[in-house]
Amino acid sequence: MVKMRFAWVLVGLVLLFACGAGLAKGVEVSFYAAGDATVGMFANAAGTAVTGLHIEFDREVTITNKVEFGGDLPALGGATGATFDFNGGSLVANGAVELDWKPAEARPTLFMWMNVDRPVGTPYFTTIDKLGWLLAEGIVHLREANPAALQAALAQFFADNGEFFGMLSASLGMNLQETLLPVIMTAPAEGIQNFFNTMIGMLGVTDLQGLLTSQVNLSALLTLLGL
Repeated sequence: MVKMRFAWVLVGLVLLFACGAGLAKGVEVSFYAAGDATVGMFANAAGTAVTGLHIEFDREVTITNKVEFGGDLPALGGATGATFDFNGGSLVANGAVELDWKPAEARPTLFMWMNVDRPVGTPYFTTIDKLGWLLAEGIVHLREANPAALQAALAQFFADNGEFFGMLSASLGMNLQETLLPVIMTAPAEGIQNFFNTMIGMLGVTDLQGLLTSQVNLSALLTLLGL
C-alpha cells in the first residue's frame, strides 16, 4: 500500500450526506445500481492532475471494472479486498474514474486522490471511524507544523464544550482539560483516535450525521484541520 501523508491541513472540506451521491471539495462521488453490482463515479474536482487514488470500503468487495476518463491509474494490488490503491499514472483535472464492485450494497468509507504518497484536495468520508482517523492524523501533523495554532484550537474546543467536559470532570473527579491536553500534544495518532472514540461512546451516537448534530461542538478542530 502507498504510504500516505496527510497534506490537507489547510484545505477546506464540505461535508454532504446523501443517499445516492456525495460532494466534497476535491472529489465528486455518485453511485448507480447495475444489476448485482454498484457503479461508482469519482470525479477529480481537486483542481489539479493526480497520480492515483486510495479507496476503502465498509466490507470486502471485488472490483469488477475500472475505467479512467482522462488518464490511467494502475492498480497496485489485487481485485478483492476492503482497501485499494491505484497509483503511478496520471488523471487530468476534471477527469474521472469509474469503479464497479460487488456486492452491490457495499459503500466507500474513505476516498482520496493522491499525488504519489500525498493526498490531493480533500477526502470524502462517510463514517465516525474515518473522521476520528482523519482528526488524529491531522493533529499529529499540525503538532509539528504549527503547535501554537493547535493549542489555541484545542483550548477553543474545550471552551466550546465547557458544559459537557465540566459534567464529565465532575463525575470522574479530575479536570479533563488539564489531563487530556498534554496527552493530545504528545500521543501517537492511535492514542488520539482512541480518545475520540471514547468521547463518541459517551455521547451514544452511532453515525456521522448524529455526531455532527450532537451536543459536542467540533467546529474549532474541524476548521483548523481543514475538515
